[in-house]
Amino acid sequence: MSAQTETDELQVWVDQDLCTGDGLCVQYAPEVFEFDIDGLAYVKDDGGELLQSPGARTGVPSRLQLEVIDAAKECPGDCIHVVRRRDDVEVAGPEAD
Repeated sequence: MSAQTETDELQVWVDQDLCTGDGLCVQYAPEVFEFDIDGLAYVKDDGGELLQSPGARTGVPSRLQLEVIDAAKECPGDCIHVVRRRDDVEVAGPEAD
């Protein structure tokens, strides 16, 4: 399995309009989530750059999938969306079944 496939099986994004700035996501997966100066959480690309465009998605490294899913489930703002890349189905977050 290529590194590209491993990191892009799942993608994650944060809805900043709902973010409470609580920081659980940053604690769970600091390689994926980071606060910006506005106090809200954003996702980072695989190079560590903050993705600040609304709805910006990043691939979830396979070794961090559980942490990212846990962050989405525990988020008090219900603002973290984890989706399968192949069919865009939300597997964790406010729209997950």
